[in-house]
Amino acid sequence: MGVQQSNMNGVKPLIEQRADPHIIRHTDGFYYFAASVPEYDRIEIRGARTIEELARAKPVVIWRKRESGLLSANIWAPEIHHIDGKWYIYFAAAHTSETNEGLFDHRMFVLENGNADPLEGEWEEKGQIRAAWESFSLDATTFEHRGTRYLVWAQKDPDIPGNSNLYISAMSNPWTLTGKQMMLTIPEYDWETIGFKVNEGAAFLRKDDKVFISYSASATDFNYCLGLLEADADADLLDAASWRKSPASVLTTDESIGMYGPGHNSFTVSEDGTKALFVFHARTYKEIVGDPLYDPNRHTFVAELQWTADGRPDFRGSVSMLPRFRA
Repeated sequence: MGVQQSNMNGVKPLIEQRADPHIIRHTDGFYYFAASVPEYDRIEIRGARTIEELARAKPVVIWRKRESGLLSANIWAPEIHHIDGKWYIYFAAAHTSETNEGLFDHRMFVLENGNADPLEGEWEEKGQIRAAWESFSLDATTFEHRGTRYLVWAQKDPDIPGNSNLYISAMSNPWTLTGKQMMLTIPEYDWETIGFKVNEGAAFLRKDDKVFISYSASATDFNYCLGLLEADADADLLDAASWRKSPASVLTTDESIGMYGPGHNSFTVSEDGTKALFVFHARTYKEIVGDPLYDPNRHTFVAELQWTADGRPDFRGSVSMLPRFRA
């Protein structure tokens, strides 16, 4: 699975062939990184003192897929979180059988590790996150806001045409939903429905008196892009009326810098804790042979997050600051 480059003056990734990237900075001063690997067969994490050192850090495999049945195919989008003194990894996995190859039949699962260092210790399977329906679900992310822990995830409602919508719920512990489950967004605009009707890959961000959820939309080729939701920080996040949705995509393919299909992002902070960092994946070429899901060259990029004058994240401005390949 070689790395392909077509625009040698285009944007330069931090880590090659790692999609759905998730980076956190822990109180121990380390950054921890998890992402989908091209083989979709394992979960690995790496740690380093700086963002740049993550590119050279040795990955540690902490879990592998099963040979058959549940948790045996297409291990997607692991996220690493530290909650109440323990480490958790949220990920999606499909099952295989004689009649099912494990594509688009995912469910959400959680691993737990009580060791201080997530690169060591034992990772225990806490099981499946149970949502309102037993249907295709993935891309779980969690955050705490004003004393409540929430989960946001993508799922197919069996009664709604399309692939996935975004939902939010409170949590009673890091692997259990509690109370009502509210739909945040359904694919409705043209840029959200190219190839597939998709809203997925949510990431939460706070800034002053606002909170934001970025998400990804459309097929995973060059049409993949970012959308944005926002709410007032003191609003009821479980009330659909609290959220406002951007009618236009906030980040799309930019052929002038060789960046195709940007999406599935996360946020972290700079080493001094003063700046937000924008983490996402993209390809550096447009044309893909075969199914885009099995093209390995979705790379991890990290940029300092810029802000608009009215206090919203400026994703295009952030991308403009990425390092470039030089011919």
